[in-house]
Amino acid sequence: MNVNLFDFHLPEQLIAQTPLQDRTASRLLTLDRHSGHIEHHTFTDIIHYLQPGDLLVLNDTRVIPARLFGVKPDTGAKMEVLLLKQEEGDVWEALVKPAKRLKLGAVVTFGEELRAVVVEERDMGGRLLRFEYDGIFQEILDRLGEMPLPPYIKEQLSDRERYQTVYAKHEGSAAAPTAGLHFTTELLERIKAKGINIASVTLHVGLGTFRPMSAERVEEHVMHAEYYEMPEETASLIRATKANGGRVIAVGTTSARTLETVAQRFADQPIQACSGWTDIFMYPGYQFLVVDALLTNFHLPKSTLVMLVSALAGREHIMHAYEEAVANEYRFFSFGDAMFIHG
Repeated sequence: MNVNLFDFHLPEQLIAQTPLQDRTASRLLTLDRHSGHIEHHTFTDIIHYLQPGDLLVLNDTRVIPARLFGVKPDTGAKMEVLLLKQEEGDVWEALVKPAKRLKLGAVVTFGEELRAVVVEERDMGGRLLRFEYDGIFQEILDRLGEMPLPPYIKEQLSDRERYQTVYAKHEGSAAAPTAGLHFTTELLERIKAKGINIASVTLHVGLGTFRPMSAERVEEHVMHAEYYEMPEETASLIRATKANGGRVIAVGTTSARTLETVAQRFADQPIQACSGWTDIFMYPGYQFLVVDALLTNFHLPKSTLVMLVSALAGREHIMHAYEEAVANEYRFFSFGDAMFIHG
């Protein structure tokens, strides 16, 4: 399947560069994945599409201030480091810029309290870095690091929490699971009061979710592995929801990837608590095992995320929905508007 099948024109002015002051003020496009029927709403109307007995599954990962700015002490060259995932101990996988300046054994210093040594070179600007410091790494990162906002967002947020979901709990992500940014605690309470169950999984968002397609054919793309956890409480609620005829609704593509990874892991058996690494890649032809509906933002043309939503609703329905979104000037990407795929 050719990657260009998932291309569309996105006017630059539709890329949301700042968050709305009110989390729930976003717009909501709803898409029936079977009929292709589209409706336009405000985000709080999502509650009308949720029914008692449904299960809403959130990704409770928390973004760390993963962007660091340092220098090479031997040359004074400025370096940018984006932490992706902790490999072991003080060794982290990272993206570095400019990568050509950081060869094996190179050193980067970040002020006087933190330094990193390159212990392995990887492709596309990837490096394994071993950090050296005195004290507690997370506290140093909180002082020195910046939130890893996408490159189209030009200014650092005055309030770091605006790039966190209100239910963020487990630290480890290099990016926010952005579909969840629309929710407030009050809206979630209203949803629970209607009889909808809410559960959490954890997937630490890294390079796998956002790495651009480099292959011309969809089938040739290899996803980067990301760490996930499925707690027993969530597994139990999924089993009960399915047994009672309710829907499992993923909030965000990261929740969907976690749910489908676990469903594949247990195949024809009931889902159980587990953890591990996933490089699952869903594109048209994939048969969903547990996810019935999906809340998501609008994504980049030719991205793995557009392919994932196309797997759920069909490429034709998704391309039409994106045409509608562009025509109606929906806001795209992390701080953009939302789409609910149901049916």
